[in-house]
Amino acid sequence: SFAFTAIFLAELVIKLCVYRLELFYSSGSFRGFNLFDAAVVLTSVFDSWILNSIGGSSGNLGIIRVVRFIRVFRALRMVRTFEIFAKLRVLVATVTASFFALFWSMVLLGVVMLIAALFLCQSLNSFLLDETIEEATRKWIFRYYGTPSKALWSVFEFTFSGGWPAYARPLVEQVGATYAVFFLTYISAVVFAMFRIVTALFLRDTLCVATADTEATIREKMKEKQAYAQKLRDFFEAADTSGDGMLSLSEFETIVRDERIKTYLGTLELDAGETKHLFDMLDDGDHQISIDEFLQGAVRLKGQARSQDVITIMHDCTKLMKKLTNIEKMLEA
Repeated sequence: SFAFTAIFLAELVIKLCVYRLELFYSSGSFRGFNLFDAAVVLTSVFDSWILNSIGGSSGNLGIIRVVRFIRVFRALRMVRTFEIFAKLRVLVATVTASFFALFWSMVLLGVVMLIAALFLCQSLNSFLLDETIEEATRKWIFRYYGTPSKALWSVFEFTFSGGWPAYARPLVEQVGATYAVFFLTYISAVVFAMFRIVTALFLRDTLCVATADTEATIREKMKEKQAYAQKLRDFFEAADTSGDGMLSLSEFETIVRDERIKTYLGTLELDAGETKHLFDMLDDGDHQISIDEFLQGAVRLKGQARSQDVITIMHDCTKLMKKLTNIEKMLEA
């Protein structure tokens, strides 16, 4: 309690030093949450330090203590900043996004279970007075299916517990084999099919939330980019046998002769079939390739041509055609 109060008080002081009165009043309006936050902090200081030091009673501040405790949950904001909590953030977002799907799934299952329970209760009601059936069996039927509420609870149990044979076998063996058809249909349609459809629905929501997580996507792309750049650096250092930080054509041709290196470049989405052509595309004209030139050129050459690259080439060709047209007009004049 004292530690959190000290932390929140320090936070309030730092905010006041930075924002001053704008912390509470800005753009012609009061910032209600900041005022409430400051009031809770000051009340906590008064309750934890002043009243306790003088031995006073703080019985009337119970609600403030509850609010102060709730403020501790502001620490959950770090879930959005630390990468270690990325999976937790996706999980929480998935649970939140799947709430309505869960609700309607349970509604649908509830309706199906209610129909099954009413069917069992009504169809077995006549067997309760049938003296040809053993008394122990009739007591068992009444215990599990004697009333709609008992039948509904029994259906709920064998639907979610997986122990449906214990609820079905006595009926099939001692009441009638026709109940085997009911349980076969119910288990196949609800326990097997419907449950898997609901699971697939939740899985789809999970994948959608994970894909829509912008921060996670950015981090993943940055990791991929860093890993790709590191592989390019490893290749450059292996090819630079002179150690001068520049890659010449002879050094490049020497290392690319190795079929394993060609395969490795293929995994980096660089076509090393034409060594001289690839070197010329990476070179800026001085017949040597620096590490920066190699990285920038390799990133541009990675994969197939993008629409942006094609548009850039078309734009350059258009400017070149205009210059050639002007030169032609000048020569004709």
